[in-house]
This record gives sequence, C-alpha cells and structure tokens, in this order.
Amino acid sequence: MAAALAVLGALAGWALGADYALAQAAFVATWAIAGLGVILVVGQCGQVSLGQGALLGLGAYAQALLALRGVPAPLSLAAAVALAAAGGWLASLPARRLGGLYFAMSTLAFALVVEEALVRWESLTRGAAGLAVPSLALGGWVADTSPAQALVAGVALALAWLACRRWVASRLGRAWRAVREDEVAAAAAGIDVARAKTLAFVLGGGLSGLAGALYAHWIGFVSPEQFGLMLSFELLMLAFIGGARQLAGALWGALVVVALPQAVSLAVERLPPGLAGAAGIETALFGGVLVVLVLLRPGGLAGSR
Repeated sequence: MAAALAVLGALAGWALGADYALAQAAFVATWAIAGLGVILVVGQCGQVSLGQGALLGLGAYAQALLALRGVPAPLSLAAAVALAAAGGWLASLPARRLGGLYFAMSTLAFALVVEEALVRWESLTRGAAGLAVPSLALGGWVADTSPAQALVAGVALALAWLACRRWVASRLGRAWRAVREDEVAAAAAGIDVARAKTLAFVLGGGLSGLAGALYAHWIGFVSPEQFGLMLSFELLMLAFIGGARQLAGALWGALVVVALPQAVSLAVERLPPGLAGAAGIETALFGGVLVVLVLLRPGGLAGSR
C-alpha cells in the first residue's frame, strides 16, 4: 500500500504541481482520519451510523470557536476531540434499545438536531453566515502553507492509525467484531454489548472531531451546511469503497473521495465541447466510476478478510 501511495503521490506532484498535490494530500489524510472513525463504528462494530458528519461538525466548530478566542492549538484540538467523543456517546444511547434500521434512523435524527443547532445558535456560531477560521498555530509555528498542512495532517493520521490498530487488536476490538457478527451470541459469551457499541461511537466520534478540527483550518471557513447529511453519506461511501472492515480502507476511500471528483473534472475538460457542456456529465461520470469500483472490488479497494 505504501508503495502504491508513493507512486500516486509522485504522479500527482508531476501532473498538478508539488504545492497543489501537498494541499490535496492534507485533505486526503484528514478525510482518512474521519474514515477511521467510520470504520470503527460501521466496519468493526457493525453499526450503521448516519451521524458521523455531525460529529465532524462538532469538532470543526469547537476548534473554530476556540481558535478565534486565542486558545492554544493543543488545548483546542483536545477540546474538539472531547466534544465530538461526547457527541458520539450521546448518539450511541439509543443503541441500548434499538438496533438495525431503527438505530440508524436515530443517528439520522441526531445529525439533523446538530445541524439545526449550528444554524439556530447564531450568538455562538453566527448561523448560516459561518465562521472564518485562522490558520493552525503551534507555538510560534503556523501551518499556513501546503507542506505544513500536509505535515500536520500526516502526523495526525499516523497517530490515529496507531491508536486504531491497537484498539482493533485488543480485547475491545474482538468484542466489536463479535457484536458485528451476532449480538445475541456476543452477549451469551459474556460481552457487554451496550458498552462495546458505546466505546465504538465514542472513539469513532473523537476521530471525527479531530478530522473536523483539522478540516476547519485547511478550508479556513465553517458553516452548518458543510456538515449536513450529505457529508455523513459521503463518509459512509468513503468507508465502503475503501473497505469498511480494514483500517487501510479509510486511506483508499479518502483518496477516492478527494481525488476522483477532480480527476473527473479534468477528464470532462478534454471531452468534445458539446459533450463537456452537457448538464450532469460530471455527476454521471463520477457515479459510473463508483459503480465500476464496486463491481470490481466489492470488498473495497483494501480488500476484505
């Protein structure tokens, strides 16, 4: 995987320029962190969540508000992670009584509530007008260039990856997989099913909060519509295209989600003028490529075990 990513990175740098390629690498790493959170909840624990975008939004807004008030980055990042983890805990509460589609609908309701709160709480979030977010500052060093942002995102992804590998390989990870396969059998084996689900959402929420905090700095602006239901669906798509049952799926899925729309745009520009100007051509091509990927790799680009 590392060799393939190195080749892709080299090709991107050659085709698009090093600065642009590094900026995109920062976004890929950031979305991969969010993807890891989805994989813990969906791929490892087997719970369908439609609220991951809202958790990412909680982290983004917490980071934006604290950064605007001059809170040091280490403290604001920790607070963003903690708030999103708390949101994950709250979203997981219905799992004690609900399962399957009913629980998925409860996470959908959670996402709608969070988005509405971000819109309505204008005194804090400025509502639909959004917030401008300053560059990430660590002491006297400011991550305001593409190489700096790629470095920060890469380090954050590496730490998140190591943490997830440890969780997945631990007793907790085995409990998640048991719950995923059969909740009744897992409970009969002495596993606390409710606790396993809750921890998946808390840890997955914390990762989403970290991704949201970094995303707020990279994009420089946050508004409620950025963290609506479409983002939650996009994160689910990221996990399933990459491979929801393997951590590597987060990275491959992030690469597809970030790079594929831009590759499609470049391809459309090279089509004949009449076809390139057709309404919906980019969406059709994007959907077609996704269908081909799913057909060729039904277990995800990272494969399945």
